Amino acid sequence: MNALELPGGSVAADAPAMWDAIARRDRSADGRFVYAVRSTGVYCRPSCGARLPKPENVLFYDNGAAAARAGFRACKRCKPNEGTREMPHAPAIERVCRLIEAADDSPRLEQLASVAGLSPHYFHRVFKAITGVTPRAYADRQRVRRMQTHLAEASSVTNAIYDAGYNANSRFYEKSHGVLGMTATQYRNGGAHARIRFALAQCSLGAILVAVTGQGICALLLGDDPEALLRDLQDRFPRAELVGGERDFDQFVARVIAMVENPGLAHDLPLDIRGTAFQQRVWEALRAIPPGTTATYAEIAARLGAPKSARAVAAACAANPIAVAVPCHRVVRRDGDLAGYRWGLERKQKLLKRETGED
Repeated sequence: MNALELPGGSVAADAPAMWDAIARRDRSADGRFVYAVRSTGVYCRPSCGARLPKPENVLFYDNGAAAARAGFRACKRCKPNEGTREMPHAPAIERVCRLIEAADDSPRLEQLASVAGLSPHYFHRVFKAITGVTPRAYADRQRVRRMQTHLAEASSVTNAIYDAGYNANSRFYEKSHGVLGMTATQYRNGGAHARIRFALAQCSLGAILVAVTGQGICALLLGDDPEALLRDLQDRFPRAELVGGERDFDQFVARVIAMVENPGLAHDLPLDIRGTAFQQRVWEALRAIPPGTTATYAEIAARLGAPKSARAVAAACAANPIAVAVPCHRVVRRDGDLAGYRWGLERKQKLLKRETGED
């Protein structure tokens, strides 16, 4: 998406980043801008849970007043013309986020609450409501990001571990595979020396790419364009050894396709599930949803003990790289609408119908 000149003379030079915030339903972007949809005449917060519009129908505005002056009306779902109980604290939470990002060691909860001018208990609740994660989880995520940066720059893995804020090698290695998806040395080298077997095939849902490490399936991608699926895999592991076309891999791929064609049947396929701690909790919760049934984003958030993190759950579903085996297709909106699906709503509908015997 290119920069857009908007009614009223403002220019959205950062349109790609703004669209990305909308696609992720990023609550931290609320208050920074609103987006309007030409086809509906409505303007929304970036975090709005409504179905994503087509990018070509989207306009960006600095605030709701500007969108209203251009003739758009406020969305009744996300109510961008109204505040929330937490939004008055958004500037303070943003200051806290910047503090966490800059700190070498994770600040204590009491220190962060003091910066925000709130009691520790209330601060914890407000922080989670606005960001979708706890202060500790946010700090852990920043430390992982620093680790990823330092792995590319440090003279050794050990130096990168300490530069990122881990006070002992063991603290990092306890979770390194879960957050990096491979050894630290392999990640540092862009996945170099990591061997990933893959195959492209066709199934009733279109093109399918199956990628497997020594631990199990690390990617199961669906789409219309096989080349696009392969580019996705290459982007994930730019320096890994991607091995395709092995004959003895065909039988495993056939098992995966059988699972896709019969998503309601139990399977024992090994999975190499990679993501942040929160994403992994969400994906494990998805695997607990019985075939033929659905759960809402809010219900999943409640099961995780984070009832106000429905949008963060939706973002984790959107980031899931293992289709069907991690059944994000079983998650719907509160009103029962299918909402978004990384591999297309038509595929989501077909998978659900297969599980209920309607297809």
